[in-house]
Amino acid sequence: MTDPVSAPTGPLAGIRVLDLSRVLAGPWCAQMLGDLGAEVTKVEQPGQGDDTRRWGPPFLPDGSRDSAYYLCANRNKRSIGIDLAQEEGAALIRKLAAQADVVIENFRVGGLAKYGLDYAALSAIKPDLIYCSITGFGQTGPDKDRGGYDFLIQGMSGLMSVTGDADGPPTKVGIPTSDLSTGLYATISILAALNHRSRTGEGQHIDLALLDAQVALLANQASSWLNGGPEPHRMGNQHPSMAPYQDFACADGEILIALGNDRQFRDFCAVLGLDELGGDPRFADSASRAANRAALLDALSPVIASWPSDDLIAAMDRAKLPGGKVNTIPQALAHPQVAARGMVREIAREDGTPVHFLGFPAQFSKTPANYRHAPPRSAQDTHAVLQRDLGLDQTELERLLAQGIISNSL
Repeated sequence: MTDPVSAPTGPLAGIRVLDLSRVLAGPWCAQMLGDLGAEVTKVEQPGQGDDTRRWGPPFLPDGSRDSAYYLCANRNKRSIGIDLAQEEGAALIRKLAAQADVVIENFRVGGLAKYGLDYAALSAIKPDLIYCSITGFGQTGPDKDRGGYDFLIQGMSGLMSVTGDADGPPTKVGIPTSDLSTGLYATISILAALNHRSRTGEGQHIDLALLDAQVALLANQASSWLNGGPEPHRMGNQHPSMAPYQDFACADGEILIALGNDRQFRDFCAVLGLDELGGDPRFADSASRAANRAALLDALSPVIASWPSDDLIAAMDRAKLPGGKVNTIPQALAHPQVAARGMVREIAREDGTPVHFLGFPAQFSKTPANYRHAPPRSAQDTHAVLQRDLGLDQTELERLLAQGIISNSL
């Protein structure tokens, strides 16, 4: 199944991951582990597959009808089709789990217990197994049995209450940030558990909730409220603690100005020819500027509005001040800095169909991320994986296929 050209070489080479998850948070986590060298086997339900395969358009024009949404979270994996609702199918998954280091799942609480695929059952087979459960609300608490999707979690977590214009409605973030952040926390947690296992030999169960992960990302907004500040509210593109830190209208369009300290503020005033403003005691420090935000913006806005945007950005660059324009996604992906960092990449499926994707963002000096497999078609690797890992011969595979216990797209 794995040839020398595509063999894992990253920092997680040798780690086996059994990915029972679908949609985004779990697959996002498994993909990161795969980018870092882990060997990931994705288990999909025959005839159905990951829900996101159908979340389009757009779809890949190769006959698979796999969506771009699916493609963003499933590279560096092999896909096998096994019906876990049938006992023989569940038994196959148990055998694969016995050879795995990590299992990732995002079924509802208790959903895998009836198949003998919960943590208690699998850890009895492999005590050092790391088993990560991702749900909307966690394994405990009054809402544990509820389903959770990104949009719902963005609202329930308080994120939407601080996102959007001050006089507009609560607004979701333009990417599924609750799913993605949960995937990131899952990856961090699994790496920590692997390190613990390397020291002690112990496996463990990781219970991760989308709501918990998104609440954790409230960060400065929650800290302000918890430590005596006012209730956070929507402020558009303004920052609750720093000013000026927002968008401004120039003579020919909007730019972003993000000044993070007192020196930057004084230098920015000098760029604008407003040295006296930089010395005004009302704006002497960050707290003062935030408290006197309205007066500050009244002073800055008309002067900024007189500048052509490119000229002001160039002047800020010369003064080493952070500022720039709001890029569209096509503009961002075509940006020379993004290109220099190798963020936009391409990999081909077996039939030569190219899949374009965004790479792993960390640059390792010794063990870089590597991209071995394009996102697989549903169940395309079933026979290869079961032959290699479980030693099943062709006769047995054909019997399992005929009985609907497994599927194979090839």
